[in-house]
Amino acid sequence: MPFDLRFTKGQGTGNDFVLFADPEGDSELTPTRVRAVCDRRFGVGADGVIRAVRSANLDAGEGSLAEDRDAVWFMDYWNADGSVSEMCGNGVRVFTSYLLDQGFADIPPGGELAIGTRAGVKRVSRSVNGFQVDMGRWRLDGSDPLVRARELPVARPGLGIDVGNPHVVVALADDDELDGLDLGYVPILDPVPAAGANVEFVVPAEPLVEDGVGRIRMRVHERGSGETLSCGTGAVAAALAVRHWAGSGAPNDWRVQVPGGVLGVRMFQADDGEHVALSGPAELVFDGVLSLA
Repeated sequence: MPFDLRFTKGQGTGNDFVLFADPEGDSELTPTRVRAVCDRRFGVGADGVIRAVRSANLDAGEGSLAEDRDAVWFMDYWNADGSVSEMCGNGVRVFTSYLLDQGFADIPPGGELAIGTRAGVKRVSRSVNGFQVDMGRWRLDGSDPLVRARELPVARPGLGIDVGNPHVVVALADDDELDGLDLGYVPILDPVPAAGANVEFVVPAEPLVEDGVGRIRMRVHERGSGETLSCGTGAVAAALAVRHWAGSGAPNDWRVQVPGGVLGVRMFQADDGEHVALSGPAELVFDGVLSLA
């Protein structure tokens, strides 16, 4: 049946989302509807759709509550092509901004907000320029596929990294190679990961480290969304990959320049191993109503 979707448009370093509240989990979110909403000519236009659902009212949210009873709200994230995604680093920050704006949640001074996702519970705190998300533990996934991309003359080795969703990071020689990529075409991975992957192309700044902070540039082709102006989990994966390649003595603090702005990445020790945090802005742009079939 047709219904009116009351939504908020939000963005984090140009990675944009359509957010809407469905606390009881009553709305039927389908791939067809998600594609219609995200269409930049006939819909609102976005890299993805985020539904705010109480964790208790969604099957996927039960695991979040089992992990942390404070994870009252679940970020139900869908890519622009209508596929469901495990996580979105920029999306978590924008989702947090939305929850605060709608009066659904609060972050007291010095406090945190627990958010349920399909990649586990993420804890969000305020930062100087927006929000910081503890993305949890990460791992090298053991896959090092060859990556081919349009306007990249020779296939390059990639490094597989899992930060709650799958990534392959590719090092390029210089800014010209990075700027010359045509990411309107899907990069080809060999072998192809079973669940697909986001693919990040990175170039180190010169110098790589300045005032104890590592600096890189990145472009990304997101699984299910195509090239985006930013990818939060991609920035995390890119910083982890460059630190891995740089070896001992590489810093744990990084600035990642993406087409939509700058993101901060920080690696730190926790009780269960090394965690990685993502920080950056989150902006709510406008509200609207869209009639959907």
